Amino acid sequence: MQRQTAAGRDVPAVAVAAMRYRWPGAARDCLAIEQFAVGGGERVFLRGPSGSGKTTLLSLVGGVILPQAGTVSVAGQPLARLSAGVRDRFRADHVGFVFQLFNLLPYLSARDNILLACRFSAARRARLAVRGTSAEAEAQRLASRLELGDVLHRSAAELSVGQQQRVAAARALIGRPGLIVADEPTSALDADRQQAFIDLLLDECAEAGAALLFVSHDLRLARHFDRIVDLAQINQAAVSGEAAA
Repeated sequence: MQRQTAAGRDVPAVAVAAMRYRWPGAARDCLAIEQFAVGGGERVFLRGPSGSGKTTLLSLVGGVILPQAGTVSVAGQPLARLSAGVRDRFRADHVGFVFQLFNLLPYLSARDNILLACRFSAARRARLAVRGTSAEAEAQRLASRLELGDVLHRSAAELSVGQQQRVAAARALIGRPGLIVADEPTSALDADRQQAFIDLLLDECAEAGAALLFVSHDLRLARHFDRIVDLAQINQAAVSGEAAA
């Protein structure tokens, strides 16, 4: 289901149009995408070999980097029109990232790492308040679902790789952002925890009406998603033989 504007028009969670990106110093574009969209509430599985530009596309969707041409919009907002500081706040409010390398603060506890997302975003805290709960209670709920309840007091540096990955997922989900972006989020999980993780991610996104853009090499997971997108088929840089990054 797509989010509606006041005028009743559908607004996609992600919209990419005539976008080109070239890494600094590179001779050619690594991404050239004429059109790509993720509908509000849609679950999209993005596939492609290593080096095809998947992580670069996620960075563009998050506004971490900006394209040299075209537009990348999230919830109807063209990211390039925002200053760097406003873009950071917009991302904190509206996008939950599960990074491949987790990006946890090693000296903070698992609980405090999860809560960081709400500490940086008043909008996330407000969405929880509307539901009659607090950031602390929500962190506990997500941790319990991800089997982290016994390690919330431990620093991130003391956690296993799988536990760190689940903490990163809880941090992305807390506060009900409208878009979840997940980059290989199940790579460090065993089969049982992988299934529990997918169930949680899909359930939480469905409850919040959030879109999910999910990158993975594991095609067994694709059956859980509304649509599979092969980056090589939408990236004109790859089609024309130009180098990807």
